[in-house]
Amino acid sequence: MSAAPHPDPPAYPVGLRLAGRRVLVLGGGTVAQRRLPALLAAGAAVDLIAPAVTPSVQAMAEAGELRWQRRGYRPGDLAGAWYALVATDDPEVNAAASAEAERERVWCVRSDDAGAATAWTPATGRSDGVTVAVLTGRDPRRSAAVRDAVVEGLREGTLGAPRHRDRTPGVALVGGGPGDPDLITVRGRRLLAEADVVVADRLGPRDLLDELPAHVQVIDAAKIPYGRAMAQEAIHATLIEHARAGRAVVRLKGGDPYVFGRGMEEARALAAAGIPVTVVPGVTSAISVPGAAGIPVTHRGVAHEFTVVSGHLAPDHPDSLVDWPGLARLRGTLVLLMAVERMPAIAATLIAHGRDPRTPVAVVQDGTTAAQRRTDATLATVAERIAADGVRPPAVIVVGEVVTVAERDQDR
Repeated sequence: MSAAPHPDPPAYPVGLRLAGRRVLVLGGGTVAQRRLPALLAAGAAVDLIAPAVTPSVQAMAEAGELRWQRRGYRPGDLAGAWYALVATDDPEVNAAASAEAERERVWCVRSDDAGAATAWTPATGRSDGVTVAVLTGRDPRRSAAVRDAVVEGLREGTLGAPRHRDRTPGVALVGGGPGDPDLITVRGRRLLAEADVVVADRLGPRDLLDELPAHVQVIDAAKIPYGRAMAQEAIHATLIEHARAGRAVVRLKGGDPYVFGRGMEEARALAAAGIPVTVVPGVTSAISVPGAAGIPVTHRGVAHEFTVVSGHLAPDHPDSLVDWPGLARLRGTLVLLMAVERMPAIAATLIAHGRDPRTPVAVVQDGTTAAQRRTDATLATVAERIAADGVRPPAVIVVGEVVTVAERDQDR
């Protein structure tokens, strides 16, 4: 005795390889507009039949991405097609085309009646070469919700999916942002989730290290200002050693790798050793930390420029490359990084070369983290305030009228 058939059997999922194969699309409205990009990305040879199309679809046709026949459906149009999308606004036409597809054994998606179709379009998303396709029967909103959750997890690295084939060993220089783990880029977080070895700076998003699997080796390359430091050459050697051993290595740096981060030195050392390098830009503290403290680095009518300056050397140091007299003459915003210890000398130099002593200054320590705090002063008083408040690195110092923009808006 045979079992009774399932009342609503699930669809069989399959990936169609449509490159160079004829795909017929009937109708040039919004449904076609949404579906065409994926078909074109798959390399399909698309024939579009419709008396009229949306401007976006017309642009695809004019660019030569598909062939558009400006007419309605005719019997025989399905001949030679591998796949069909029937999406006109006439149910009778859709039914006739769907019936022809059945006779021609062409898998056919029907936009107006999923139950009468021989194929369904899944909710799809892509992340780093992975295509996620979700089918939940006749509930497209649920399909989209599941799709979004999976793709977001892959992109953020919260859904572990390490590569097992065709993975090229190398080093990714990843800018981790100013400290808040949510401010690392999507690509940076994904690479971190796929890493075998992570060489991390003190100023990187430390909370993300707790999420790494137990097998991931974390190497502390912390460069604590004026204290213990891992020599730069040792960092280079460590990156090269692990990459040559076939491991996926992430060099997790604070902010952006190329903004006072010695990222180019590391990239050059790796390139000289024949190690593939990927650079992932990060959110720099020069902009994000002031923003987190309510300070825009530019503002209409206040500042049309901002200059980011390293303050790790005093203005009178023979190795300094900064034109401090020139900076003093600028009217815009100055953003100083690594400048806490040198700020008394920097403030005095700016004032000596013409910057108004009353210029507002804000010092933001541990920006974007739970320990963030802000100290306000002027150029004339900032050295005293830093000492009185016990400000320590890391801190971003903002000099300019933008510091008080928010206060002025509240006073209006």
